[in-house]
Amino acid sequence: MAVAKDQIRQIITENNITSVADVYSLLKDSFKDILQELLEAEMDATLGYEKNCKVDFKNGNKRNGHSSKTLKSQYGEFQIDVPRDRNGEFEPKLIPKYQRDISGIEEKVISLYARGMSTRDIHDQLQELYGIELSAEMVSKITDKILPEVKEWQSRPLNPIYPFVFMDCILVVV
Repeated sequence: MAVAKDQIRQIITENNITSVADVYSLLKDSFKDILQELLEAEMDATLGYEKNCKVDFKNGNKRNGHSSKTLKSQYGEFQIDVPRDRNGEFEPKLIPKYQRDISGIEEKVISLYARGMSTRDIHDQLQELYGIELSAEMVSKITDKILPEVKEWQSRPLNPIYPFVFMDCILVVV
């Protein structure tokens, strides 16, 4: 969904955007608001009625406040309020329970694996860099998804000749 130039100009003037940091801040806030609304819509679909709607609760389940959750994303950390239901049956699909990092952790694992790191090394790197506790078994499950593609790439036919350039230099500073 593309945004028209006049809408972008309106957003710039309304939010007093003067730097790249302002743009990231706006994106972070917008991303948070969109996630929040999607979670509310997911709760509406689960319960079968919208928030603040006066209906007869046939299934006996209804809204029961929110739980605070801090998420890590490509826009940084932010807090959302995950809706709850009385019976505790609501399982968000968008941001599953216990998931805190929504920045594409699988892509990071696959990238590290493609660079030749072991599952233990990947586990240690994710823990050190992102503070994410991902077991070696989970890393292994993620890498197993792409193993057929890796095997196909490794067994591809090679060209008979690969040109390359070797350069060497010496820099003398006087």
